[in-house]
Amino acid sequence: MTWGRDTDADNADVQLREFVEAGGTLVDTSSAYGDGDAERIVGQLLAHSVPREDVVLCTTGGRDASRRSLLADLDGSLERLGTDHVDLFLVACPDPATPLEETASALRLAVTSGRARYVGLSNHPGWASARLASLLDDVGLTALEVEYSLLERGVEREVRPAADALGMGLLAWSPLGRGVLTGKYRRTVPADSRAASPHLAGFVEPYLTERCGAIVEAVCTAADGMGRAPGDIALAWLLARSTVAAAIVGARTPHQLRQSIDAAALGLPVEVLAALDDVSGLPATYPEAWPTR
Repeated sequence: MTWGRDTDADNADVQLREFVEAGGTLVDTSSAYGDGDAERIVGQLLAHSVPREDVVLCTTGGRDASRRSLLADLDGSLERLGTDHVDLFLVACPDPATPLEETASALRLAVTSGRARYVGLSNHPGWASARLASLLDDVGLTALEVEYSLLERGVEREVRPAADALGMGLLAWSPLGRGVLTGKYRRTVPADSRAASPHLAGFVEPYLTERCGAIVEAVCTAADGMGRAPGDIALAWLLARSTVAAAIVGARTPHQLRQSIDAAALGLPVEVLAALDDVSGLPATYPEAWPTR
């Protein structure tokens, strides 16, 4: 998300090389990031630094999910990325002005024309995911990209069960709670952080609350006990959740990426998992909490 704006091409090059060397595959971008600059940098790197076939390339379009707009977004992304296809194309968010049938027809054409190998959704509720999956049973709906972390577990109410039932993988964006789960905001807002950035401060602010602070403290306590960084604990908790196919980290610097890579193989004791589940748990609500007889 920060490539082309807060992360220059040289630092992006280091990140992508180290990511692939460590066994990473999924590169997630969007036509909206940096007005297309993020995709342009990814395209340059795939042309000169890392072979295209070494990555699973995912991009997102379609804040207007009409057939015309979705396909135009995809074609623009392909041009900026310098490739004739992406491995996964996602619809960015629900569009109340466009019937789901029209969105489905555009996604079907993206696959049948060879411009996308697979298609999926981002930030959609469970009912819309299920409906689109039924409309696309001929080509398949593969993935749901949603915000998911210890600070945002709303997808557990209906989205994760829907994905599990429909055989779709969850791609979790902001797995570090928009950076808050690293513990960097426990006492102040660092001058070089996203919360101090004029274009990202509003993105971080919703998680600088008392409730989120209590969760961060629990993560930091676990990190101290295991001799790890708080972000390692947060990522390990998420990767242990069922249906999660990948945690999408938005590393701004190579150092941040290295920290996330180190956390990928960390397993948490069941006692730690249970404690974190408890402190960050969702309140029981209707109809999910309807009593069984």
